[in-house]
Amino acid sequence: NAKSADLPFIVGLIVEDSVVATNDSVADARTPDYDRALAAIDADTNQEMFVVDRDGMPIGCFQLSYLPGLMRRGMWRGLIEVVHVSANERNQGIGAEMMRWALQRCRERGCGMVQLTSNKKRLDAHRFYERLGFEKSHEGFKFYF
Repeated sequence: NAKSADLPFIVGLIVEDSVVATNDSVADARTPDYDRALAAIDADTNQEMFVVDRDGMPIGCFQLSYLPGLMRRGMWRGLIEVVHVSANERNQGIGAEMMRWALQRCRERGCGMVQLTSNKKRLDAHRFYERLGFEKSHEGFKFYF
């Protein structure tokens, strides 16, 4: 699981990989806002933030959320977010390995399905998820305050 010391790496990946304007900044990664967010994830048994490393060096990250629901006879859902792989590590199968691991983790937690969203501009990511067996089934909407 991710630690506070991983925040500059995680925020750096988010900033590097973002296709939309964000107010995230690597320079701010050690501010209390990010530490509080990671602490909230750590405190919630239905949330996990992972940093993936190779030979002790971080190369990717993703967050898993486990969501109870009433549909489909109370089926739990896994939600995958903040999926990023360092630019110099892409196209080596790392993302696929991360997602296979995430799917297995969700299965172990009793989830009957796994969902994620991907920005409409990230067409390569869409093809990647489809190759892994994800299906485009819904339109996503966001409301910011």
